[in-house]
Amino acid sequence: MKLARISTVHGPAPAVLEGESWAVIRDMFDSELIKTGERIPLAQARLLAPTVPRIVLGMAHNSGPEDRKIPPQAFSKSSRTVVGPGSPIEIDTGLGAVNIEGELAIVFRNFARRLSPEEVPAAILGATIGNDVTAIDQIPLDEKMTQVKNGDGFTPLGPVIETDISWDNAPIDVAIDGVQAASGSTAGLAWTIAEQVSYLTKYLTFGPGDVLLTGSPQTAAPVMPGQNVSITIPQIGTLENPVVALSGSVSQS
Repeated sequence: MKLARISTVHGPAPAVLEGESWAVIRDMFDSELIKTGERIPLAQARLLAPTVPRIVLGMAHNSGPEDRKIPPQAFSKSSRTVVGPGSPIEIDTGLGAVNIEGELAIVFRNFARRLSPEEVPAAILGATIGNDVTAIDQIPLDEKMTQVKNGDGFTPLGPVIETDISWDNAPIDVAIDGVQAASGSTAGLAWTIAEQVSYLTKYLTFGPGDVLLTGSPQTAAPVMPGQNVSITIPQIGTLENPVVALSGSVSQS
């Protein structure tokens, strides 16, 4: 099942895909999806970020099996970095090089705390595509990753949430201006999604709509203003975003 947030005449609304149209629902996090009766044809729908999270976390050093030698660790991203399909990634050209990272992003269904790996699936609504944009030249200057991960538009999400997907074997393809730039699979991550969530919920509570970016399995690529990024996970779709220069940014001397 595919869920989304779409633009309607009444404002943003959750919806479920039914054939060639989106059926507007009251709340995608309810156990029963109650429809309002409003329908938006697929060709006319403008998709927004599929969730409005309060918490956005990303798994650090989780790009390959060798990272299991390092204890798991996460970083925080401001929820204000979240944008939807088609929205710009804004790069401050004075802060150095930037990479995009194609990732599977988990969206929580309900409150989650101190979960065992076996309890994780019941807490998850589904998965969407995440782009963990990273100002890589800032990494040596900021061990807390605040300068690295929190630029405007640095967390594109979308286009939809897929509730029925194999989290631990999802292929991810990254293209820049239509040319393949990187490719990987969640099967290549050091820590499975269940392990990640179990670890993190030892220390904090996730809630409905919160997001976990699960790691970049060799799916990073450098970008510059003027380029267009496409990230594809076949069961979910393709997330596309343009890269632009932040207004007023200047080149480093």
